[in-house]
Amino acid sequence: MHTTDTVRQFPGAGGWSIPRGLVVLLSIAAIIICVTGLKAFAGVVGPTFLALMLTIAVQPIQTRVQQRGGPVWLGMLLAFGAVLFILVGFGGALALSVAQLASRLPQYTGSLDDLLDTVRGWLEAAGLSHDQIQKALQGIDLGKLVGLLDNLLGGVVGVFSNLFFVAALLLFMAVDGMSVRPRMAVVAVERPAIAQALGSFAAGTRKYLVVSTVFGAIVAVIDGGALWLLGVPLPLLWALLSFITNYIPNIGFIIGVIPPALLALLDSGPVLMVWVIVVYSAINFVIQSIIQPKFVGDAVGLGVTITFLSLVFWSWVLGGLGAILAIPLTLLVKALLLDIDPSTRWADVLIGGPLPTKRNSAADTST
Repeated sequence: MHTTDTVRQFPGAGGWSIPRGLVVLLSIAAIIICVTGLKAFAGVVGPTFLALMLTIAVQPIQTRVQQRGGPVWLGMLLAFGAVLFILVGFGGALALSVAQLASRLPQYTGSLDDLLDTVRGWLEAAGLSHDQIQKALQGIDLGKLVGLLDNLLGGVVGVFSNLFFVAALLLFMAVDGMSVRPRMAVVAVERPAIAQALGSFAAGTRKYLVVSTVFGAIVAVIDGGALWLLGVPLPLLWALLSFITNYIPNIGFIIGVIPPALLALLDSGPVLMVWVIVVYSAINFVIQSIIQPKFVGDAVGLGVTITFLSLVFWSWVLGGLGAILAIPLTLLVKALLLDIDPSTRWADVLIGGPLPTKRNSAADTST
């Protein structure tokens, strides 16, 4: 088989070939079909990949037990129990905090009315008519916000119902994980490029989760402590939100600061809201914008632009869960489309992967 710059030739009776332009068009059509299918089945694909990601995260527990001579079923139970404990504990704390927020918000009805009166005065001083002001502010209602939180609570309950599905997947994947080492050994013999690509995906995902979890815990503790010192209500809830949004690259900090800032405004006025924004900006800019990207980039081999585009794309395809899983999903696509084929690994350099050393470059040239 011989490939030129314009056509791709295939062996056969007539030696037929496909123009490169047609190959590109067919590839684009296949991508569109795959993305449409993922978007249509987002409710299944998202939880399934979440279970896969968590299974990869705890796989070292099973490996460690087997290396120490323990039974494989013990490693499986320990790994499954660790993930289940984290999910149930974290989800329960989040649901309890959201319930406390929903029950507390009606107390701020008077504060919101006073704030709206102040805004009306500013708008009238700016020369706007009464009708324009009413039209601009008619959608602001604390009752609607409470209703939105009720819907959010329902969504949390829905997540718990999905947790049964995720837990079942975790159990099945943990059972399969007992034999993953001999299976991958066979793949490494038969298809070494595939084994290397899948191994790189698992290692990169595990490193990303470790880095994001460590920095997320640091940010959550600092943010929660700062909010507690400032007197902002429900600091535990906002600390949990900071931890979750730390898995959302680039814009997670912005999402995490909006709710506590608004609650500070309703509780104590604009001065406290400004302090919340200033403290969050100082903490998260240093940790999430300067320190963390260095560690994340080294762990996953993705550039800042690719990271942001992956966030936008997977959020559109899978919703909020896609935003949290954007980096691992991109690593999987990279492994299946680029790393799996030695002839396409050059693209790693373009998407932010490590630059080859001179020694490696010379070796590649000689081959």
